[in-house]
Amino acid sequence: MSTFTSFNIDDYIVRALNKMGFEEATPIQQQTIPVALEGKDLIGQAQTGTGKTAAFGIPLIQKIDKESGDVQALILTPTRELAMQVAEELNRIGQFSGIRSLPIYGGQEIGKQIKSLKKRPQIIVGTPGRLMDHMRRRTIRLHAIQLAILDEADEMLNMGFLEDIETILSEVPEERQTLLFSATMPKSIQDLAMKFMNNPEMIRVKAKEVTMPKIEQHYMEVRPKEKFDVLCRLLDIHSPELAIIFARTKRRVDEVTEGLISRGYSAEGTHGDLTQSKRDRVLRQFREGNIDFLIATDVAARGLDISGVTHVYNFDLPQDPESYVHRIGRTGRAGNIGLATTFVTPREMDHLHLIERTTKRKIDRKPVPTFAAAIEGQQQVTVEKLLSTVSKGDYKSYNSIAKDLLDETDAAVLLAAALKLLTKEPESTPIQLTEEPLRSKRSSFSKGKGRSGGGRNSGGGRGRNSHHRSRPHQKRGGQGGQGRKRYSNAD
Repeated sequence: MSTFTSFNIDDYIVRALNKMGFEEATPIQQQTIPVALEGKDLIGQAQTGTGKTAAFGIPLIQKIDKESGDVQALILTPTRELAMQVAEELNRIGQFSGIRSLPIYGGQEIGKQIKSLKKRPQIIVGTPGRLMDHMRRRTIRLHAIQLAILDEADEMLNMGFLEDIETILSEVPEERQTLLFSATMPKSIQDLAMKFMNNPEMIRVKAKEVTMPKIEQHYMEVRPKEKFDVLCRLLDIHSPELAIIFARTKRRVDEVTEGLISRGYSAEGTHGDLTQSKRDRVLRQFREGNIDFLIATDVAARGLDISGVTHVYNFDLPQDPESYVHRIGRTGRAGNIGLATTFVTPREMDHLHLIERTTKRKIDRKPVPTFAAAIEGQQQVTVEKLLSTVSKGDYKSYNSIAKDLLDETDAAVLLAAALKLLTKEPESTPIQLTEEPLRSKRSSFSKGKGRSGGGRNSGGGRGRNSHHRSRPHQKRGGQGGQGRKRYSNAD
């Protein structure tokens, strides 16, 4: 076990990490931080959920000159969501240092970004296209860059950003440190490293470390038509603080979201057909705890780093085993225990075994919960809330009413009636879901090869280049003039 004090970093960074709930370094952090602090170039092969943002963020904050008003570090990311989340985490790591990180991405008004740039942040986290736009406008200058980081480099190359990356790195001073992080190491990544890096040290995180022992993994065998009711029972039993529910397609996300809302749950969905402002709003509400359940496709959740997620539910099995690792990595972070539950239909059992072989981890089978267990779970939640109110003493204004009621009614009867009134009993509103069959893909995770086109997309209908742009819902005319949502197969 490695604590962050062993890395010889400033106290204000350790204090920020403690406040963030980080107790011990993850494998990628243990290997990366000392090398990065020495000023060496490095290549880190690691999946989302391994703690790689802090792996480069900690040495980055340590090295920045907070007195300088120049942009000293540049981080390139494939998507706007990842840019926002990386910048947010860097700001948390640097919260006591006065060092500021600014996300730069398409889809946001450029005038707003120019105004933020005038506040002279030391770190820029950006997508290649929007960063080049600022370079052309001369609103971002790269002459003082000391550290350049490519995050999820394979994803950027698969999205067609190779020329943009080469142009950007050509404008950065040659006397710099370069860090590259990628889930896979295809030849294109190796060529990029040869061209722009100086004898980089290679760091790999093995598959068994990626799956993280702090995540309890279960599966339940259910028929397709049972899935939604079983999900609701689990939500009632577990009462998760924050949970992400993964669905196979955009249509599935919409249908599950609407079904949960109709049964009284606090839920919102996100996928690639929503406008960027809508996706940003949903993620902000989820981070702030204003909604309990986020329903997402693999593509929409790409790069998400939301602290406090206690449960992950795979409503549908992912198309490829790599996506399973990415999904469950959303929980069990910062030393906390997480729970990942996967629904498997009888026809999908072979695919589940493929995931087990790929991740080198046996997933435990659990019985499907009963309706009675769901009621019992909600009753327990009510009891806990009641006892919490008692411990806080926040009830004294009701004492006189309570005494009057006790004069008229037996105490046990009265308390039972109160518990019934306060308990959210499971609803049975019928919910119809469109069937979404699994189209399995072979895994490249354990082979160390680049993925084929669409490898991390959940539907495989489009190429990999598509998901960095969000598209609004398109409407088409139907019988009787009614409009229906048109969904692509991508996610």
